[in-house]
Amino acid sequence: MSVDEAIDFFKEEKKLVKNLQPLADVGLGYVSLGQSSNTLSGGEAQRIKLASFLGKGAHKEKVLFLFDEPTTGLHFHDIEKLLKSFDALIHQGHSIVVIEHNTDVMKYADWLIEIGPEGGEEGGYLIYEGLPEQLHKSKKSVTAAYLNF
Repeated sequence: MSVDEAIDFFKEEKKLVKNLQPLADVGLGYVSLGQSSNTLSGGEAQRIKLASFLGKGAHKEKVLFLFDEPTTGLHFHDIEKLLKSFDALIHQGHSIVVIEHNTDVMKYADWLIEIGPEGGEEGGYLIYEGLPEQLHKSKKSVTAAYLNF
């Protein structure tokens, strides 16, 4: 049974649904209950940790979250769920850094940093940093051609 199916099946069991809902909220509704953690992708494992954190409620200490391509393999509908979870963290006063190639996520950012222009020895240079909607002004940016506002 998937997380989404369990939420529907156990809808009268409020405590159980409350514990499962954070998984659905971060786009993991398709994951099977009892699925072994070694079968999860890196992005799925990151989102499990995020769901666990969100499920615990408000925290006094502020946290810096680092995500490495958390949207890999996600349907756009699930990416929207993940972005809502990011919003929840930000509204609680936490900060988020995301390494991402998904242009929809890049557009959603408050601040964008592009490093490149290539990988390995041809990369590692600061190409751009600033507002996503200003990226098109960068003459060095490779990403600007794909990020349309």
